[in-house]
Amino acid sequence: MSKVAILTDSNSGITQAESNELGIFVEPMPFYIDGELYYEDIDLSQEEFYKKLTQGGEITTSMPITGNLMDTWEKILKDYDELVYIPMSSGLSSSCATAKMLAEDYDGRVVVVDNQRISVTQKLSAMEAKKLADMGKNAQEICDALMEIKSLSTIYITVDTLEYLKKGGRLTPAVAAIGSLLKIKPVLSIYGEKLDKFAMARTIKAAKQIMIDALKKDMENVIHTNNMDEVMISIAHTQNQEAAEKFKEELLAEFPGQDIWIDPLSLSVSCHIGPGALACTVTKKLIDIN
Repeated sequence: MSKVAILTDSNSGITQAESNELGIFVEPMPFYIDGELYYEDIDLSQEEFYKKLTQGGEITTSMPITGNLMDTWEKILKDYDELVYIPMSSGLSSSCATAKMLAEDYDGRVVVVDNQRISVTQKLSAMEAKKLADMGKNAQEICDALMEIKSLSTIYITVDTLEYLKKGGRLTPAVAAIGSLLKIKPVLSIYGEKLDKFAMARTIKAAKQIMIDALKKDMENVIHTNNMDEVMISIAHTQNQEAAEKFKEELLAEFPGQDIWIDPLSLSVSCHIGPGALACTVTKKLIDIN
């Protein structure tokens, strides 16, 4: 039986400390802040990141440095027969395509999964992959299982400020100015490959209702189930824990019996939307991870 390791990146929200508890390896994502290189959760904490972001630091995201990633793979493969690597969605970063190209030199021992996940949905995939590895599945079988349900997941995000969407070129300055004046709360969606505008709301309360209604529709039209045991509903946020806890109560009222995770949103997404954002997801479960 193959000994299979699971590796994801820090966009999954799995911290270095959790990595040890879960038995899942985590590649830290690099960031350039005012020209200096930092690694998420190594020498850049969430608090430090948001401090630099709100102080107007020039932040650029980067895919894992090729040499670093190969070093990680080679270190892991000393102790394991095969490696399943689950990077962030290929629609949000070129790191997945690069990893696939690098994997060609590893004689099938490294399998890269492009199931287009980010944040809590990526974390769930990594945990499901670990469970499958523990059950004796090989790397390709784990990849095939994750890919089979790749399109059965959606994420909705409402932002607190339009400043960072404007800065990243996702809103024109004029639209951002009018939106700020009218206190508009846009709702964004991530389905499959990209981050898109989904709806507009005048209040955070209305934005949350739009997201709840969208999750219900997606259960019916995307995931094709009304069985709550078959799905995972989660919350992600950017420096907004208190609001996330309140949102959890509201989601539990709509989707009773769910074990709802709350995680900080990955920094690669956070730098485009800023602090104070709230996100919710619904994802088809591949396997019971408990």
